[in-house]
Amino acid sequence: MYVEQGQLKKFILDSALVSKADLDAAEEELLQQAKADPAILTNKKKTLGDILVSQGKIDDDTLRRIQAYVLGIPFVDLKARLIPFETLALIPEPVARTHNVIAFKRNEDSLEVAMLDVDNLSAIDFIRKKVNLKILPRLTDADSIKNAIIQYQKSLKAEFGDIIQKESSALRTIAEENGGGPASEEDLKKIAEDLPVVRIVETLLKHAILQNASDIHIEPEEDQVLVRYRIDGLLRDAMVLPKNAEPSITARIKVLSSLKLDEKRMPQDGRFKVEVNGERVAFRVSILPTYYGEKTVMRLLREGVSGFTLEKLGFHGEGLERIHHATKMTTGMILTTGPTGSGKSTTLYTILDILNTPDVNISTVEDPIEYQMKRVNQTQVKPEIGFTFSMGLRTLVRQDPDIIMVGEIRDGETASLAVNASLTGHLVLSTLHTNSAAGAIPRLIDMKIEPFLLVSTINIIIAQRLVRRLTEEKEKYILTKDELSQLKKTVDLDRVLKQLREEKIVKAGDDWDKIPFWKTAPTKEGEDGYKGRIGIHEILKVTPTIRALIIKGETSAAIEDQAKKEGMLTMIEDGIFKAVQGQTTIEEVLRVISE
Repeated sequence: MYVEQGQLKKFILDSALVSKADLDAAEEELLQQAKADPAILTNKKKTLGDILVSQGKIDDDTLRRIQAYVLGIPFVDLKARLIPFETLALIPEPVARTHNVIAFKRNEDSLEVAMLDVDNLSAIDFIRKKVNLKILPRLTDADSIKNAIIQYQKSLKAEFGDIIQKESSALRTIAEENGGGPASEEDLKKIAEDLPVVRIVETLLKHAILQNASDIHIEPEEDQVLVRYRIDGLLRDAMVLPKNAEPSITARIKVLSSLKLDEKRMPQDGRFKVEVNGERVAFRVSILPTYYGEKTVMRLLREGVSGFTLEKLGFHGEGLERIHHATKMTTGMILTTGPTGSGKSTTLYTILDILNTPDVNISTVEDPIEYQMKRVNQTQVKPEIGFTFSMGLRTLVRQDPDIIMVGEIRDGETASLAVNASLTGHLVLSTLHTNSAAGAIPRLIDMKIEPFLLVSTINIIIAQRLVRRLTEEKEKYILTKDELSQLKKTVDLDRVLKQLREEKIVKAGDDWDKIPFWKTAPTKEGEDGYKGRIGIHEILKVTPTIRALIIKGETSAAIEDQAKKEGMLTMIEDGIFKAVQGQTTIEEVLRVISE
């Protein structure tokens, strides 16, 4: 939001908010910054008001009120205002959070929206097309936005109020009819198909999809049921439901997943699909008996892999070249490693998308099938009937495949079959659960795979984690000498700097005292300044020297040291690389690596 600087300066002086000496000092600092970066003034990237805020002379909200007055735009205070849910819901919560925009008053042919930045034309245009009303932007402060965002949650709970009350009554009635005993399978099935329970579960699922959650946790406690969503890798409380709502919600999810309604002593796994706003989402369901009832966890799997590229996933430089080189091989193995939820499958699907050409036959054996891909023969394992990864892999090699993807190498038999498949003219892709790329070697040896077979088959090993991605609203800063000294104890900054220079992210002469990092902007309240996630990786290429180390039986530490000498960035180094690019923060990288 840009205000003519002369007007802004005159108003600040007239209002005596800041002394003339402080104002002159701020103006001088703005000019100094403009000398170093002329785009500050030409592109209106920074104003006199921004300098005053950074110096602590005024706060953000005061600056917005000044700008509103100078521009003649009404300023609205929503901190104590209750907004009708039907008006609030005109803008979906994720959009409201991302763009800091709140619908607070609907008129006959227009909608008044409160914003932190009335120059956000893309957000205004999006809302106008969605609601088909004239949009009247109003300026507001960060606390008002925060209060309105909280109202989304309160309104969601209010929406459940009548449904839950009715459902609780139904459950009590059934319990009384059973003499206080548990409901029968027939009763549970009837409840699961009642409209109130259907509405509760549908709302839970839709809200999770809109929030871009990766998992839903429904956790029974002693006197309530806690619902949590995992968003950008972190669990967040969504709502609390009455204790007696748990059996009916669990029953509904079991019906959707085709699971046994009357089985409450043993774990169960299932799957179902829904379509919301034209987007098809599969839910992988796991139900586990706990002390206070059955805990349900649902993993959201958005179908379709279109739009993914290795670059978008965070691969770059020499590591990216190594992957592309490995995809051109017709035999061997490409392995991805990392804990559950680190994006291993997404990486493999993206590589498969590159390999998926009309002249090759691609077959997979997975558990579960997370994305459906055209022209790829995908098979779901079913351990309950004896159809395991090893059985599926045995059959696949008789199906004349060129490329095989094995969802996960879990045991020695599957590992042996995957290695043999790669030796007999197939390119094999798979995943392992190890903490580092070098750690995959001893893990496979533990599975009784001979070292000479490993060096003959493995092309590259990709280890990865996911870190939260910074939004566009972020702040630049330079590390102090003490902070650099502390960081150097954890990361080899010289190696990171060398890579930054090679990829021309920083200038050849720049050192750490000039290279900025980024942090979340203090105005981004309620969302921590992060949106989405990106991968940090280490890509280990099995070179002749590393083959020699494997044959000698060297440790994973020795293998990693050699890989680093040959140009491999470790995950933490790649994380610092991306922190310099402004994609994430140092704190986020250290948090993920230390987990």
